[in-house]
Amino acid sequence: MPRPADLIITNAAVTTMDPDMPDAQAFAVQDGRIIAVGPIAAVDAFRGDDTVMHDLGGARVMPGFGDVHNHHIIAGQADLFELVFGVTATFDEIVEAVRQRAATLGADEWVIGGSWGSTLAGTFSSLEARRRIDEAAGGRPVTLGDDSHHNRFANTRALELAGITRDSQSTGGGVIVRDPGTGEPTGLLLEEAGIPIADAIARTQMLSDEQLAQSSKRAIDILHQYGITAFQDAGASTNVLGALKTLDDRGELHAWTVTSMMVTDPVLGFSPVGDELIAQGERYRTTHHRPDFVKIFLDGVPPTRTAAFLEDYLPDHDHGAHHRGQTSFTPEELEGWLRKTAEAGLSAKIHCTGDAAVRVALDAIEAVREAGHDQVRYQIAHGQFVHPDDRPRFAALGVAADISPFLWFPGVIPTAIAEVRPGDIASEIQPNRDLIDAGALVAGGSDWPVSESPNPWEGIHGLVTRSDPHGNFPGTLGLDQAISLEEAIAVFTINAARAIGVDDVTGSIAVGKSADFVVLDRDPFAVDPDTLVQTTVTETWFAGEKVYAAALTTS
Repeated sequence: MPRPADLIITNAAVTTMDPDMPDAQAFAVQDGRIIAVGPIAAVDAFRGDDTVMHDLGGARVMPGFGDVHNHHIIAGQADLFELVFGVTATFDEIVEAVRQRAATLGADEWVIGGSWGSTLAGTFSSLEARRRIDEAAGGRPVTLGDDSHHNRFANTRALELAGITRDSQSTGGGVIVRDPGTGEPTGLLLEEAGIPIADAIARTQMLSDEQLAQSSKRAIDILHQYGITAFQDAGASTNVLGALKTLDDRGELHAWTVTSMMVTDPVLGFSPVGDELIAQGERYRTTHHRPDFVKIFLDGVPPTRTAAFLEDYLPDHDHGAHHRGQTSFTPEELEGWLRKTAEAGLSAKIHCTGDAAVRVALDAIEAVREAGHDQVRYQIAHGQFVHPDDRPRFAALGVAADISPFLWFPGVIPTAIAEVRPGDIASEIQPNRDLIDAGALVAGGSDWPVSESPNPWEGIHGLVTRSDPHGNFPGTLGLDQAISLEEAIAVFTINAARAIGVDDVTGSIAVGKSADFVVLDRDPFAVDPDTLVQTTVTETWFAGEKVYAAALTTS
């Protein structure tokens, strides 16, 4: 008889995400892998004298969740070392938060924080805003990121340290926003215009390698609270790669991780990027870390009119009546990068927020597929807007849609988009129903900390109802694009695992896979869809070890 199981999960309502056995009551684990799944009587045959029996009393169990798009180091770093405020914070509240944070710092230390809502871009475009932040900071440098993490505000001292003056010129896709009367930089820096701020921080207040490892571990601890056991970091340089390798070498990396090495970096200020970074990727590969993707920014974000669209933005003073944005690479340049990385066996995550960028990406992927590169994975990240003609192409070309919350239900970002885009965006944004119906692989990513939380149940709630899970914004957004609960759970489990290339080890509760699973406080199939967001994780397990347990409360 085979060696008995180390652990048996029994008396549970198991949603396996395995089509060969969708539901079960028990499963057995040995050496961190699942060795049996099925009814209680069948799995009980694997019990031995030393087997740990975990009776769940009928609780709902699912595979560990996947997150195909986050920036976990940035989130962990913010939690440990920076000022954090919500996207609904008013400007006055932000000023007060800066004041309180500055009071805890030394005279020359940076106040680094975020994320302010895109709807405050106009407020941050004034010299008065800079004056108020200067006063609150008491002479300290301040930089505050927006909700997209593509744009920054910098106060007077931060601009000085970065060398940004009235004579500085905007370059590439970046814009130094200026006061219309004086020409003085207001402090609002769009896209790559903020890179000098990142460089100034790196010169004066860079985190140590140990602090980066701490940031990574803190972020993964937070992910475990939400049941996430696999994720893709969507923008990695050696800071991310090194931190993950450090943790795994110590035996402290309790998640399947995939990284996306930056081809260019128009917003984060990481170095190195491109060929120099890609050449180093393999040295950071470990048991639980796979540096298998590159990350390409093909456009910006709609609220600042840097996303590339097929039709015009609403007219404004700075861009005129026929502005559509532009891609950061020509079609030929993008195809060249995809061919080169495919030949190296690397997959690609391509940031596209406008429908023109999506089309350019699909055209380039089609050319690479025709050249015989069938095995590499491609993801279009965000894809808020996809022309109807292009939606069937995702499935035809084997392209995964990496979709993120706060974009498929009412919130700050859709509100900001509505201010710059014509027509009823509810009929256009995040066409998840159409993509699934066309056969596309749709996978869920939080984009945390662009989203304030990596909670998959916020995403699942929004996918099913197309309404704000927290009730801060009324109504629904494109209700015809809602999907079913079963489909939404797949988006954050097996689909996520397939999209990032770890479905060989996780994403479903099946024999041979890692014992990665979550225990829920309720059965989501038995509740009102409008309460799905209230679902919480009581236990998270990775490779057969409990990595999170909710604190017990007493009344």
